[in-house]
Amino acid sequence: MRLFSNIQLQQTGIWTLIAVLACTYVAIEWTMPRTAVAQDAEDAEPVGNAPANPQSNAADSVPANTNYLKWAYSALGPGYSLVFLSLSLTMVALFVMNLITARRENVCPMALLEGFEAHLNERQYQEAYELAKGDESFLGQVLSAGLAKLQSGYSHAIEAMQEVGEEENMKLEHRLSYMQLIGTISPMIGLFGTVHGMISSFQVIAVGGSTPKATELAEGISTALFTTLLGLLIAIPAIAAYNILRNRIARLVLEVGILSEGLMSRFESLDKK
Repeated sequence: MRLFSNIQLQQTGIWTLIAVLACTYVAIEWTMPRTAVAQDAEDAEPVGNAPANPQSNAADSVPANTNYLKWAYSALGPGYSLVFLSLSLTMVALFVMNLITARRENVCPMALLEGFEAHLNERQYQEAYELAKGDESFLGQVLSAGLAKLQSGYSHAIEAMQEVGEEENMKLEHRLSYMQLIGTISPMIGLFGTVHGMISSFQVIAVGGSTPKATELAEGISTALFTTLLGLLIAIPAIAAYNILRNRIARLVLEVGILSEGLMSRFESLDKK
């Protein structure tokens, strides 16, 4: 069991490292200045004595040190920026909180299991109850509920353990479901921004006629693309983390059920008397 716990911690560390590297890569890519196009435009030499293109003056007015982060903020505006920032911070906070909750030490601690079994072997039932009652883990709550109902019979003790187990499992899944909610609504907000940006672009076309301004047209398209990008960027890790943590919690809850019933099976003879 100790080896299994170490393997799970190593896998958690690997996933955390991958997430940190991915976030670092995205941050670097977004903050790199977009100077390549401006530099190429400056290095380009006019052919012959042809007059300069009037549309090139608009490109010359674009700052050469514009980066993706500033471009994204200008395209999203304060409204979408605040919404996506709130969703991303909430998702990270929920991921850390659920990751800590899903640790083996908080669900099925081996120290509690060994101490509880040692007290039962020594017939120290009151000490075993106090040990389980003082532990706030999933396993501690289940074992203390079973011992508390043991005087009424083995079947009543098992029912009490199952009720407490379902209640504790519901608490874990309820807290975890908020990550699924973020993974669901983030693409919808991105889709809303896409429709909003495309409507703005078509409005520019309708007002400008056959020669709409390219800069105003690009603003709506940028809003549409960046909202879609950020919606998917938040939803993909949220859904992936939700499924990974849900499977981990389900496995630990199943292990708690098997171990608790195995410990209490020595009292099964109480119903036969």
